Amino acid sequence: MTPNSPSTGPGRRSFLASTAVAAAAVAGGVPLLTACGSAAETGEGTTSGKSAKKLLPTYAARSIGTPDIASKNGSCVGFTSKVELSKLETSVPKKLGTGAKVKVMAPFWGPPPKADCEYYTALNEASGVQVGWQNQDGNTYGEKIGAVLASSSLPDVLIVPGWELSGKIPAALVAKMMDLGPYLAGSKVRDYPNLAAIPADAWRRGIFGGKLRGIPYPYSYLPNIAPFYRKDLFEKEGWEPPKSAQEFFDLAKEMTSKKAGVYGCDDMKWSAFNFFGSLGGSEKALGWKLEGKKLVKRLESDEYLEALEWTRKLYAAGVVHPEAKAQTGDGLLRFTSGKVMMCNADIAYWYGKSAEMQGSKAFPDFEMAAMDIFGHDGGDPKLYAGTPANVWAFVRKNASKETVKNALAAANYAAAPVGTKEHMLTYYGEEGTHFTLKDGVPTKTKKGNAQTVSAWQMLAGPAPFFAYPDLPEITRAMCEWQQRMGEFVTKSPFYGMTIVEPSRYATLEDKFEQLEDDYVRGNKSLGDVQQAVSDWKSRGGDKLRDWYKKLLDESGGAS
Repeated sequence: MTPNSPSTGPGRRSFLASTAVAAAAVAGGVPLLTACGSAAETGEGTTSGKSAKKLLPTYAARSIGTPDIASKNGSCVGFTSKVELSKLETSVPKKLGTGAKVKVMAPFWGPPPKADCEYYTALNEASGVQVGWQNQDGNTYGEKIGAVLASSSLPDVLIVPGWELSGKIPAALVAKMMDLGPYLAGSKVRDYPNLAAIPADAWRRGIFGGKLRGIPYPYSYLPNIAPFYRKDLFEKEGWEPPKSAQEFFDLAKEMTSKKAGVYGCDDMKWSAFNFFGSLGGSEKALGWKLEGKKLVKRLESDEYLEALEWTRKLYAAGVVHPEAKAQTGDGLLRFTSGKVMMCNADIAYWYGKSAEMQGSKAFPDFEMAAMDIFGHDGGDPKLYAGTPANVWAFVRKNASKETVKNALAAANYAAAPVGTKEHMLTYYGEEGTHFTLKDGVPTKTKKGNAQTVSAWQMLAGPAPFFAYPDLPEITRAMCEWQQRMGEFVTKSPFYGMTIVEPSRYATLEDKFEQLEDDYVRGNKSLGDVQQAVSDWKSRGGDKLRDWYKKLLDESGGAS
């Protein structure tokens, strides 16, 4: 279960919130996330353009599981209809697995299910693959990945989230993970129709070291952090959602009553980056933009400093809840309990908290909504695309042909679209054991919440979607918010590329997130931030810029 924090930035928590894991936090909720040598040996750089196209599977959309809300401007598709088990379609008419055993190592948050639990047994039988899960503590998963890659004993399949791609791990993946091109490139992917329906941008992210090595879990590249407000309380008090940074500040001051223990907002740093048009910090390569012919890092930009300064202004004015300043407590609990009127969080919490608050005695009319992201001056926002995939399943090098085909069979099953029997089993388990169905709404049992999370959904996934039949109005609102925001999204030069930086630069940015948090809370000065940027440049940032510029000149940038 992911921690509930409205100041959550991109990364581990965003993936969890965007998949079944976050919804499992709602009882009965409905979820429908030593390298050395030459560049060739380490995988440094990237592969793009025509070279990348030769490596990618040929995209083939599936005509099953038709969404109620189509994608627009890069948004997720939406499913609002009630579930009718008898009308679910079949996306895998014939078992592709041969019954072979495949060992998979994956992160897991909370107590993992037993190896022979009903959920794993049902999926193994349905897919024809005897998957043996080696679940590891998600909070220390990076350490485990490093140890496993450094050893001579690898699982058949290794799940690697993007937030663990630090240090020497990327180079080790290039050295020890298989090229899946011979099984998936071009028309070869037709053997796995659900994998063929994964968008090309997501597959491009699976290219490591010039080879297609990672099976992706697709993401929407649109901003995942939404600025939320208590719509029910806004309407009661006659407040309007702010449309500029100044309006936000003024409204937060008006709302704050320290005597009543009510504050205008929680920490808003991640939304501030969007309000001020700063590049995102979810991935190092996405932190660069072109100004003329020069690459500029987000840390050097005026927008970055302006966003931090505005967030600091909120803290200094006393409109941010004290627990947020102390970085304690549960930010989303402060929001749902009416202690703060505005916050930011992963968009998936729109459903999760709305479902959780149904029947609330304290707030029977509870309603949260996401305000449109505004430009700080009241104009249109300037938003930047995130990553179209950030979790991969890798197959170990030298795995037998049978092992590879069974691993792909399992991934193909996991990638089944919404509206199919395979998707229902993957995300909900078996009726009666893992969920019950009432009025077209599947509700997970205690066993369902304990077993049907994390693992299988990390093997692969369908195109990004929202599917909450119990709250169709929330599903629609989430899709429509993304559609509106998508109109203002720009793809930065390295969008959609998996770039392995030279390991000598691996720790250059490590201290900045903590420095940001200290600065906005008044614990560090502007001089401290400026000095850190200067140190970043002198300790390798300028050389890294040259490295990226050469890469951009050679690759041509995002297509």
